[in-house]
Amino acid sequence: MPIVNRIAELTDDVSAWRHDLHKHPELLFDVHRTAAFVSQKLREFGCDEVVTGIGRTGVVGIIRGNRPGTKTIGLRADMDALPIEEATDTPYQSEVKGVMHACGHDGHTSMLLGAARYLAETRNFSGSAAMIFQPAEENGGAGAKAMIDDGMLERFKIDEVYGMHNMPGVPLGTFAIRPGAMLASSTRVEVEIEGKGGHAAKPHLCIDPIVVAAELVGALQQVISRNVHPLDGGVLSITQMRAGTAFNIIPQTAYIGGTLRTLKNSTREVACERIREIAEGIAAAHRCKAKVTLTTGYPVTENDPEKTLFAETVAREIVGKANVDTEMIPSMGAEDFSFMLLKRPGAFIFIGNGDTPGLHHPKYDFNDAALPIGMSYWARLVETALPV
Repeated sequence: MPIVNRIAELTDDVSAWRHDLHKHPELLFDVHRTAAFVSQKLREFGCDEVVTGIGRTGVVGIIRGNRPGTKTIGLRADMDALPIEEATDTPYQSEVKGVMHACGHDGHTSMLLGAARYLAETRNFSGSAAMIFQPAEENGGAGAKAMIDDGMLERFKIDEVYGMHNMPGVPLGTFAIRPGAMLASSTRVEVEIEGKGGHAAKPHLCIDPIVVAAELVGALQQVISRNVHPLDGGVLSITQMRAGTAFNIIPQTAYIGGTLRTLKNSTREVACERIREIAEGIAAAHRCKAKVTLTTGYPVTENDPEKTLFAETVAREIVGKANVDTEMIPSMGAEDFSFMLLKRPGAFIFIGNGDTPGLHHPKYDFNDAALPIGMSYWARLVETALPV
């Protein structure tokens, strides 16, 4: 595995950075300690510019190559953690109750910092590299959009953008990528059903919204299976159901919530229309009212075909052709790097985390052995895209 020699020498330092970040996780835009850690490191490395407060708490470090050039390549890492109580026994376990890096953003941030240190030392490229450290990827925070809305792409004249995410279950020492739709769009689904509350001993005098909610949960399972082309991906999962305050009271209202994931905008539109029709129809049949709220989250993460082929080439240089899966099945997970890909051509790639607990699991931990692989990918991507 041709890991860049200098990067291999940096791995112990980068691993220590990750462990420090892992012990001090922060949520959404409140990544003040993490952003300060990142900006301090970038300044220590000698980046030409270090700008903080982009998209509230985002950080961008600019590194100029040793040859002039007009092109700027953007590399993005996410910094935020999740509201999960950690259940690992690592010596660097989270010190913040109820918060942990259960998605590996500590690893993503550390890998990009390691690559920044290498690129600032060597500068064996023309043009500029923009190290993008983004807040609020999790929980619908849309930190990528916040940084874009703050003028990041125009301010630093970023021409292309690339992202990377670890993936448990994908073997260590491998990458996975595909052109086109790589991750799904996300839509929050909420339905509030209003009936007529009353005493549980007199249901004939009430209109029970719980009965309607239960029927609706079953009916919504047909939205994808009976309305969407079998070859067009889609998932509708009902994940919340709330009603009632006492065992002997039929409540006035019931609530169900969930998420819709699709790989095409057209699929999302069809599914949203049917969700609304089914919810309102079933409610009306039971003399209830249904208020349907569909909130669009992250768009489809869609890789540019040309940039995907380029990213594949770089990944193969690091781990070998046999260790880059270019026909991976798209994931129904969602990712706000999609906002950047709507504005600039680029590609998103998965790096193997090995046989570990899955993302968002309380026993998950980023695999330190992936650090030099990811750093080498970032470094070679810049040096290949911006040749001297």
